Amino acid sequence: MTAHQRAIVAIVGGLLLAGFMLWGALGLPDIGAYAGPYGDVVNVAAPAERQVQNVVTAINFDYRALDTLGEEYILFAAVAAAALLLRRLRTEREDMEEGTQPEALNEHRGEVVHAWGLVMVACTLLFGVYMVVHAVTSPGGGFQGGCVLASAWVVVFLTGDMPLLHRVTNQHLVELVEAVGAGTYAATGLAMVLLGGAFLQNLLPLGNLGSPIAGGMMVVINAAVGLEVTAGFVLILMEFLHQTSELREDR
Repeated sequence: MTAHQRAIVAIVGGLLLAGFMLWGALGLPDIGAYAGPYGDVVNVAAPAERQVQNVVTAINFDYRALDTLGEEYILFAAVAAAALLLRRLRTEREDMEEGTQPEALNEHRGEVVHAWGLVMVACTLLFGVYMVVHAVTSPGGGFQGGCVLASAWVVVFLTGDMPLLHRVTNQHLVELVEAVGAGTYAATGLAMVLLGGAFLQNLLPLGNLGSPIAGGMMVVINAAVGLEVTAGFVLILMEFLHQTSELREDR
């Protein structure tokens, strides 16, 4: 197929895709329209049944906790697969000197940038922990808070350099934390079975409405998800930076 023919196929395919997307968008309900009872029922039931104010957390970690377990392991599998592929590429480079980094990733920032980065890292970590801890009382949770926490490592790299990122990151520990976070979710469900309940059924005290430790087992599951998401994204960041350094060295 020539370049001209590929361009025609791409244009026709793009127009067809755009047409289907427009067709689907025109069929969407109006903003604010709600035709089903599910949300209304859960909004009333979750605070009374689970002592949580954030109904989304109750849905994710209780009413459909098994679905969320699958979603967490999708992320876990994606991180593991990406890390394995990138490390395989890295081990195939026999001529690369160990520990070297390209100048573009090893540049030293100024003192002002370092100081500003320290402030931003502290604020990012604090906000991420807040989102994880207050999953049952306000918008947030392990997934969202984990993404915020992982972004602190991005700030370290952007305001520091690659050696600094290595000094504050133990990659083996990151891998262990990710595995512990993913395993704790499933282990919690199995523990409920051993205690005489159903898989992921809540058998812990629910606590009081408005408390960050309310919701029983949801607190444990949410913390496990926060650990897994944080470690997973930090691991992916490290792997991509290593791969980027190798590609730049080849140029």
